[in-house]
Amino acid sequence: MVRVPKLTLADAQAALRNPLAFIADHWTPDPRTVRRAALAALVMSVVIVVTGGAVRLTGSGLGCPTWPTCTDDSLTTTRAMGFHGVVEFGNRMLTYVLCAAVGWAIIAARSEKPWRRGLTRLGWAQFWVVMGNAVLGGIVVLVGLNPYTVAAHFLLSTALITIATVMWQRTREGDTPPRPLVGKAVQQLVWFLVVASALLIALGTVVTGAGPHAGDSSEVERIPIDWATVAKMHAVLAWIVVTLTFALWFVLKAVDAPKGPLSRTRELFLILLAQGVIGYVQYFTHLPEVLVGLHMLGSCLIWIAVLRVLLALRERPRTTLDLPGPAAEMTAGTRA
Repeated sequence: MVRVPKLTLADAQAALRNPLAFIADHWTPDPRTVRRAALAALVMSVVIVVTGGAVRLTGSGLGCPTWPTCTDDSLTTTRAMGFHGVVEFGNRMLTYVLCAAVGWAIIAARSEKPWRRGLTRLGWAQFWVVMGNAVLGGIVVLVGLNPYTVAAHFLLSTALITIATVMWQRTREGDTPPRPLVGKAVQQLVWFLVVASALLIALGTVVTGAGPHAGDSSEVERIPIDWATVAKMHAVLAWIVVTLTFALWFVLKAVDAPKGPLSRTRELFLILLAQGVIGYVQYFTHLPEVLVGLHMLGSCLIWIAVLRVLLALRERPRTTLDLPGPAAEMTAGTRA
Protein backbone atom coordinates (compact mmCIF):
# COMPACT_ATOMS: atom_id res chain seq x y z
CA MET A 1 0.00 0.00 0.00
CA VAL A 2 1.26 3.50 -0.85
CA ARG A 3 0.99 5.88 2.06
CA VAL A 4 -1.15 8.89 1.23
CA PRO A 5 0.30 12.10 2.71
CA LYS A 6 -1.90 14.15 5.00
CA LEU A 7 -2.96 17.49 3.55
CA THR A 8 -2.94 20.56 5.73
CA LEU A 9 -4.82 23.83 5.31
CA ALA A 10 -1.63 25.36 3.94
CA ASP A 11 -1.43 22.58 1.35
CA ALA A 12 -5.01 23.24 0.26
CA GLN A 13 -4.33 26.97 -0.07
CA ALA A 14 -1.17 26.27 -2.08
CA ALA A 15 -3.11 23.91 -4.36
CA LEU A 16 -5.70 26.60 -5.04
CA ARG A 17 -3.06 29.25 -5.77
CA ASN A 18 -1.01 27.12 -8.15
CA PRO A 19 -2.33 23.59 -8.70
CA LEU A 20 0.41 22.62 -11.17
CA ALA A 21 3.18 23.60 -8.77
CA PHE A 22 1.38 21.77 -5.96
CA ILE A 23 1.16 18.56 -8.00
CA ALA A 24 4.81 18.90 -9.01
CA ASP A 25 5.83 19.25 -5.36
CA HIS A 26 4.04 16.00 -4.45
CA TRP A 27 4.60 13.82 -7.51
CA THR A 28 7.55 12.90 -9.70
CA PRO A 29 6.53 10.93 -12.80
CA ASP A 30 8.71 8.28 -14.35
CA PRO A 31 10.26 9.47 -17.67
CA ARG A 32 8.19 6.79 -19.43
CA THR A 33 5.04 8.36 -17.99
CA VAL A 34 5.99 11.72 -19.47
CA ARG A 35 6.66 10.12 -22.85
CA ARG A 36 3.35 8.29 -22.78
CA ALA A 37 1.49 11.48 -21.83
CA ALA A 38 3.08 13.32 -24.77
CA LEU A 39 2.23 10.41 -27.08
CA ALA A 40 -1.39 10.39 -25.85
CA ALA A 41 -1.69 14.08 -26.77
CA LEU A 42 -0.24 13.36 -30.22
CA VAL A 43 -2.59 10.42 -30.81
CA MET A 44 -5.62 12.50 -29.80
CA SER A 45 -4.54 15.34 -32.09
CA VAL A 46 -4.69 12.85 -34.99
CA VAL A 47 -7.96 11.30 -33.79
CA ILE A 48 -9.69 14.70 -33.70
CA VAL A 49 -8.67 15.28 -37.33
CA VAL A 50 -10.00 11.90 -38.43
CA THR A 51 -13.30 12.33 -36.57
CA GLY A 52 -13.60 15.85 -37.97
CA GLY A 53 -13.21 14.27 -41.39
CA ALA A 54 -15.98 11.81 -40.52
CA VAL A 55 -18.25 14.75 -39.70
CA ARG A 56 -17.59 16.21 -43.12
CA LEU A 57 -17.84 12.94 -45.06
CA THR A 58 -21.17 11.98 -43.47
CA GLY A 59 -22.64 15.39 -44.30
CA SER A 60 -22.95 16.21 -40.59
CA GLY A 61 -21.08 19.52 -40.59
CA LEU A 62 -24.25 21.40 -39.65
CA GLY A 63 -25.70 18.59 -37.52
CA CYS A 64 -25.47 21.13 -34.72
CA PRO A 65 -26.46 24.30 -36.57
CA THR A 66 -25.04 26.76 -34.05
CA TRP A 67 -22.20 27.15 -31.55
CA PRO A 68 -21.26 26.91 -28.67
CA THR A 69 -24.62 25.24 -28.03
CA CYS A 70 -25.92 22.56 -30.38
CA THR A 71 -29.20 24.40 -31.07
CA ASP A 72 -30.64 27.70 -29.92
CA ASP A 73 -32.59 25.85 -27.23
CA SER A 74 -30.32 22.92 -26.34
CA LEU A 75 -26.70 22.52 -25.31
CA THR A 76 -26.67 18.93 -26.59
CA THR A 77 -28.07 17.20 -29.66
CA THR A 78 -31.75 16.28 -29.70
CA ARG A 79 -33.55 13.23 -31.04
CA ALA A 80 -35.11 15.32 -33.81
CA MET A 81 -31.63 16.10 -35.18
CA GLY A 82 -30.99 12.42 -35.85
CA PHE A 83 -27.74 10.81 -36.97
CA HIS A 84 -26.04 14.01 -38.17
CA GLY A 85 -26.59 15.72 -34.84
CA VAL A 86 -25.03 12.78 -32.98
CA VAL A 87 -21.96 12.76 -35.25
CA GLU A 88 -21.35 16.51 -35.00
CA PHE A 89 -21.99 16.69 -31.26
CA GLY A 90 -19.83 13.59 -30.68
CA ASN A 91 -16.92 15.28 -32.45
CA ARG A 92 -17.38 18.35 -30.25
CA MET A 93 -17.26 16.13 -27.16
CA LEU A 94 -13.99 14.59 -28.33
CA THR A 95 -12.45 18.04 -28.00
CA TYR A 96 -12.76 17.59 -24.22
CA VAL A 97 -10.91 14.27 -24.48
CA LEU A 98 -8.20 16.06 -26.45
CA CYS A 99 -8.04 18.76 -23.76
CA ALA A 100 -7.68 16.06 -21.11
CA ALA A 101 -4.82 14.43 -23.02
CA VAL A 102 -3.05 17.76 -23.48
CA GLY A 103 -3.66 18.62 -19.82
CA TRP A 104 -2.15 15.29 -18.78
CA ALA A 105 0.93 16.06 -20.91
CA ILE A 106 1.27 19.50 -19.28
CA ILE A 107 0.98 18.06 -15.75
CA ALA A 108 3.47 15.28 -16.47
CA ALA A 109 5.98 17.69 -18.02
CA ARG A 110 5.60 20.20 -15.17
CA SER A 111 6.08 17.47 -12.56
CA GLU A 112 9.18 15.88 -14.10
CA LYS A 113 12.39 16.33 -12.12
CA PRO A 114 14.36 18.33 -12.93
CA TRP A 115 11.71 20.63 -14.35
CA ARG A 116 12.17 21.21 -18.09
CA ARG A 117 10.60 24.56 -18.84
CA GLY A 118 10.78 24.09 -22.62
CA LEU A 119 8.86 20.83 -22.43
CA THR A 120 6.11 22.44 -20.35
CA ARG A 121 5.85 25.32 -22.81
CA LEU A 122 5.28 22.85 -25.65
CA GLY A 123 2.39 21.41 -23.65
CA TRP A 124 0.87 24.85 -23.07
CA ALA A 125 1.34 25.70 -26.75
CA GLN A 126 -0.83 22.69 -27.59
CA PHE A 127 -3.47 23.86 -25.13
CA TRP A 128 -3.75 27.31 -26.69
CA VAL A 129 -3.86 25.88 -30.22
CA VAL A 130 -6.70 23.57 -29.13
CA MET A 131 -8.59 26.53 -27.66
CA GLY A 132 -8.04 28.60 -30.79
CA ASN A 133 -9.13 25.77 -33.04
CA ALA A 134 -12.27 25.18 -30.94
CA VAL A 135 -13.25 28.81 -31.51
CA LEU A 136 -12.40 28.52 -35.21
CA GLY A 137 -14.53 25.37 -35.38
CA GLY A 138 -17.42 27.36 -33.98
CA ILE A 139 -16.87 30.02 -36.62
CA VAL A 140 -16.90 27.31 -39.30
CA VAL A 141 -20.40 26.31 -38.17
CA LEU A 142 -21.65 29.89 -37.85
CA VAL A 143 -20.55 30.79 -41.40
CA GLY A 144 -22.17 27.67 -42.86
CA LEU A 145 -19.03 25.60 -43.57
CA ASN A 146 -17.27 28.24 -45.63
CA PRO A 147 -14.49 26.23 -47.36
CA TYR A 148 -11.75 28.71 -46.49
CA THR A 149 -12.53 28.53 -42.77
CA VAL A 150 -12.72 24.73 -43.03
CA ALA A 151 -9.25 24.70 -44.62
CA ALA A 152 -7.91 26.97 -41.86
CA HIS A 153 -9.47 24.62 -39.29
CA PHE A 154 -7.55 21.67 -40.75
CA LEU A 155 -4.29 23.60 -41.04
CA LEU A 156 -4.51 24.68 -37.40
CA SER A 157 -5.03 21.02 -36.49
CA THR A 158 -1.84 20.28 -38.44
CA ALA A 159 -0.05 22.92 -36.35
CA LEU A 160 -1.26 21.08 -33.24
CA ILE A 161 0.14 17.81 -34.60
CA THR A 162 3.43 19.60 -35.26
CA ILE A 163 3.80 20.80 -31.67
CA ALA A 164 2.67 17.46 -30.25
CA THR A 165 5.23 15.60 -32.39
CA VAL A 166 8.04 17.91 -31.28
CA MET A 167 7.03 17.49 -27.62
CA TRP A 168 6.94 13.69 -27.96
CA GLN A 169 10.44 13.76 -29.46
CA ARG A 170 11.75 16.13 -26.79
CA THR A 171 10.57 13.80 -23.99
CA ARG A 172 13.13 11.28 -25.26
CA GLU A 173 15.97 13.80 -25.41
CA GLY A 174 17.96 15.92 -23.02
CA ASP A 175 18.35 19.68 -22.90
CA THR A 176 21.91 19.79 -24.17
CA PRO A 177 22.57 21.84 -27.33
CA PRO A 178 21.61 19.79 -30.42
CA ARG A 179 24.47 18.09 -32.24
CA PRO A 180 23.95 17.55 -35.98
CA LEU A 181 24.32 13.98 -37.26
CA VAL A 182 24.53 14.92 -40.95
CA GLY A 183 26.10 17.67 -43.03
CA LYS A 184 24.59 20.97 -44.15
CA ALA A 185 23.74 19.69 -47.64
CA VAL A 186 21.62 16.85 -46.22
CA GLN A 187 19.92 19.26 -43.80
CA GLN A 188 19.01 21.57 -46.70
CA LEU A 189 17.57 18.63 -48.65
CA VAL A 190 15.39 17.72 -45.67
CA TRP A 191 14.15 21.30 -45.37
CA PHE A 192 13.16 21.17 -49.06
CA LEU A 193 11.24 18.01 -48.18
CA VAL A 194 9.52 19.71 -45.24
CA VAL A 195 8.46 22.71 -47.33
CA ALA A 196 7.20 20.49 -50.17
CA SER A 197 5.23 18.37 -47.70
CA ALA A 198 3.67 21.46 -46.12
CA LEU A 199 2.63 22.71 -49.57
CA LEU A 200 1.22 19.25 -50.36
CA ILE A 201 -0.99 19.34 -47.26
CA ALA A 202 -2.08 22.93 -47.94
CA LEU A 203 -2.99 22.07 -51.54
CA GLY A 204 -4.91 19.07 -50.25
CA THR A 205 -7.20 21.44 -48.34
CA VAL A 206 -7.90 23.26 -51.63
CA VAL A 207 -8.83 19.96 -53.28
CA THR A 208 -11.20 19.25 -50.41
CA GLY A 209 -12.65 22.77 -50.49
CA ALA A 210 -13.41 22.48 -54.20
CA GLY A 211 -14.44 18.82 -54.19
CA PRO A 212 -17.84 17.19 -53.83
CA HIS A 213 -17.72 16.54 -50.06
CA ALA A 214 -19.10 19.85 -48.83
CA GLY A 215 -19.78 18.59 -45.32
CA ASP A 216 -23.55 19.01 -45.39
CA SER A 217 -26.46 18.10 -47.64
CA SER A 218 -27.55 21.75 -47.91
CA GLU A 219 -26.15 24.20 -50.45
CA VAL A 220 -22.64 24.90 -49.17
CA GLU A 221 -20.18 27.34 -50.75
CA ARG A 222 -17.26 25.71 -52.56
CA ILE A 223 -13.90 27.07 -53.70
CA PRO A 224 -14.68 28.17 -57.30
CA ILE A 225 -12.08 26.09 -59.17
CA ASP A 226 -12.13 22.74 -60.91
CA TRP A 227 -11.30 20.21 -58.21
CA ALA A 228 -10.04 17.62 -60.71
CA THR A 229 -7.39 20.05 -61.98
CA VAL A 230 -6.25 20.88 -58.47
CA ALA A 231 -6.21 17.16 -57.63
CA LYS A 232 -3.79 16.59 -60.52
CA MET A 233 -1.56 19.40 -59.23
CA HIS A 234 -1.76 17.77 -55.82
CA ALA A 235 -0.63 14.45 -57.34
CA VAL A 236 2.34 16.14 -59.06
CA LEU A 237 3.42 17.71 -55.78
CA ALA A 238 3.02 14.33 -54.09
CA TRP A 239 5.42 12.80 -56.60
CA ILE A 240 7.89 15.61 -55.87
CA VAL A 241 7.72 14.71 -52.17
CA VAL A 242 8.23 11.02 -52.98
CA THR A 243 11.21 11.87 -55.20
CA LEU A 244 12.78 14.06 -52.52
CA THR A 245 12.30 11.28 -49.97
CA PHE A 246 13.94 8.68 -52.22
CA ALA A 247 16.80 11.09 -52.99
CA LEU A 248 17.27 11.70 -49.27
CA TRP A 249 17.40 7.96 -48.55
CA PHE A 250 20.00 7.51 -51.34
CA VAL A 251 22.14 10.39 -50.02
CA LEU A 252 21.95 9.13 -46.43
CA LYS A 253 23.12 5.70 -47.60
CA ALA A 254 25.93 7.29 -49.62
CA VAL A 255 27.29 9.32 -46.70
CA ASP A 256 26.90 6.38 -44.28
CA ALA A 257 24.49 8.33 -42.07
CA PRO A 258 23.47 7.03 -38.62
CA LYS A 259 20.64 4.52 -38.34
CA GLY A 260 18.11 7.05 -36.97
CA PRO A 261 17.74 9.31 -40.04
CA LEU A 262 17.81 6.28 -42.36
CA SER A 263 15.05 4.48 -40.46
CA ARG A 264 12.84 7.58 -40.29
CA THR A 265 13.31 8.22 -44.03
CA ARG A 266 12.42 4.64 -44.88
CA GLU A 267 9.27 4.87 -42.75
CA LEU A 268 8.26 8.08 -44.52
CA PHE A 269 8.79 6.48 -47.95
CA LEU A 270 6.54 3.52 -47.09
CA ILE A 271 3.79 5.80 -45.74
CA LEU A 272 3.99 7.93 -48.89
CA LEU A 273 3.59 4.87 -51.09
CA ALA A 274 0.53 3.71 -49.15
CA GLN A 275 -0.93 7.23 -49.30
CA GLY A 276 -0.29 7.38 -53.03
CA VAL A 277 -2.18 4.15 -53.61
CA ILE A 278 -5.14 5.43 -51.59
CA GLY A 279 -5.03 8.77 -53.41
CA TYR A 280 -5.14 7.29 -56.90
CA VAL A 281 -7.81 4.73 -56.00
CA GLN A 282 -10.06 7.38 -54.46
CA TYR A 283 -9.61 9.65 -57.51
CA PHE A 284 -10.56 6.97 -60.02
CA THR A 285 -13.45 5.69 -57.88
CA HIS A 286 -14.94 9.21 -57.54
CA LEU A 287 -13.94 9.91 -53.92
CA PRO A 288 -15.73 7.29 -51.80
CA GLU A 289 -16.07 8.52 -48.22
CA VAL A 290 -14.08 5.70 -46.60
CA LEU A 291 -11.04 6.24 -48.82
CA VAL A 292 -11.17 10.02 -48.33
CA GLY A 293 -11.16 9.43 -44.56
CA LEU A 294 -8.16 7.11 -44.88
CA HIS A 295 -6.44 9.74 -47.02
CA MET A 296 -6.93 12.33 -44.25
CA LEU A 297 -5.39 9.92 -41.74
CA GLY A 298 -2.53 9.35 -44.16
CA SER A 299 -1.97 13.09 -44.43
CA CYS A 300 -1.49 13.29 -40.65
CA LEU A 301 0.87 10.30 -40.63
CA ILE A 302 2.93 11.72 -43.49
CA TRP A 303 3.39 15.03 -41.69
CA ILE A 304 4.40 13.27 -38.46
CA ALA A 305 6.86 11.12 -40.41
CA VAL A 306 8.35 14.19 -42.15
CA LEU A 307 8.83 15.91 -38.80
CA ARG A 308 10.46 12.78 -37.38
CA VAL A 309 12.92 12.78 -40.29
CA LEU A 310 13.77 16.41 -39.55
CA LEU A 311 14.15 15.78 -35.81
CA ALA A 312 16.30 12.70 -36.44
CA LEU A 313 19.02 14.83 -38.04
CA ARG A 314 20.36 15.84 -34.63
CA GLU A 315 20.80 14.34 -31.22
CA ARG A 316 20.43 15.79 -27.73
CA PRO A 317 21.63 13.09 -25.33
CA ARG A 318 20.43 13.13 -21.75
CA THR A 319 23.02 13.92 -19.10
CA THR A 320 22.94 13.03 -15.41
CA LEU A 321 21.57 16.54 -14.77
CA ASP A 322 18.53 15.68 -16.89
CA LEU A 323 17.68 12.56 -14.89
CA PRO A 324 15.68 12.35 -11.63
CA GLY A 325 17.74 12.18 -8.46
CA PRO A 326 17.87 8.37 -7.92
CA ALA A 327 18.43 7.68 -11.63
CA ALA A 328 21.22 10.25 -11.78
CA GLU A 329 22.92 8.74 -8.72
CA MET A 330 22.62 5.24 -10.25
CA THR A 331 24.11 6.46 -13.52
CA ALA A 332 26.94 8.20 -11.74
CA GLY A 333 27.65 5.07 -9.68
CA THR A 334 27.72 2.92 -12.79
CA ARG A 335 30.20 5.24 -14.49
CA ALA A 336 32.40 5.26 -11.39
